[in-house]
Amino acid sequence: MGLDQAVSKPHERLASHLAGKLDAVNSLIAERMASRHAPRIPQVTAHLIDAGGKRLRPMLTLAAADMCGYCGDHDVRLAATVEFIHTATLLHDDVVDESSQRRGRPAANLLWDNKSSVLVGDYLFSRSFQLMVETGSLRVLDILANASATIAEGEVLQLSAARDLATTEDIYLQVVRGKTAALFAAATEVGGVISSATDDQVRALSTYGDALGVAFQIADDLLDYQGDSRATGKRIGDDFRERKLTLPVIKAVAAADTRERAFWVRTIEKGKQADTDLEEALSLLHRHDALEATRRDALAWAGRARDAICTLPGHPVRSMLEDLAGYVVARLN
Repeated sequence: MGLDQAVSKPHERLASHLAGKLDAVNSLIAERMASRHAPRIPQVTAHLIDAGGKRLRPMLTLAAADMCGYCGDHDVRLAATVEFIHTATLLHDDVVDESSQRRGRPAANLLWDNKSSVLVGDYLFSRSFQLMVETGSLRVLDILANASATIAEGEVLQLSAARDLATTEDIYLQVVRGKTAALFAAATEVGGVISSATDDQVRALSTYGDALGVAFQIADDLLDYQGDSRATGKRIGDDFRERKLTLPVIKAVAAADTRERAFWVRTIEKGKQADTDLEEALSLLHRHDALEATRRDALAWAGRARDAICTLPGHPVRSMLEDLAGYVVARLN
């Protein structure tokens, strides 16, 4: 989902500051997504990578390395690695979710087919591991391999939790920290590792990425119920229609009376939805203050991210990362 709703755009300031490195990342991505024998691979990959994404995750790797004084080129390899992992998960997600749109454009599985999306995603995972190995760092390989496993684990957990009204906020958070925050945390952590940052600094970078990722996902889930569809590329209520049990609904279900719970069972668990059900769902979310409570949670996670990054030495990039933590939730205003 886009980050363009608010006036100040720290991700654009970061992109400007890191412009030379980002150009190198884009060139490396173009080079490594090529295939001599299977032209569909670059076609499918380019459809997603060129669709207007902000390169937020690879920027986090470049920013962490820059802030820690790194002068080599492994940050470019790792930024491309992070983007390949992210793109691979998007391709797989769209198959699992049977999505028709991604970033306001037709999903790859709709333009080609599910088989192509899954196999190209596998190819990108393989490419990402080739890039990791080129850094010659077992610690980097360990961090990104663990993140890849955690992402997959989070996606599998979501399969069982997404439409189960017994899903708690703790389980939701476990899913989010897996499928979203794990890559944010790994992206910032490896930037510190290749820069030979201290253990405390690397931990701070990882904590920042984790908290930023959680805040980002909670904000996305909230925007599904109160965002601007022109800016987000999604219709209001798409998560409800797809029966996704996100944090606002989990909070409303926890406060529901017998009649309200029956509504959630029918619409989310059983998938029997009428045209007026979204309006009723929004009414229940407002009645139990679920949207505002979700917003407070997003703000709290953004605060944790800022607290973590503030422990690092002063640097222009540090200020941009502080602002970015506030910005991912400022779009909720």
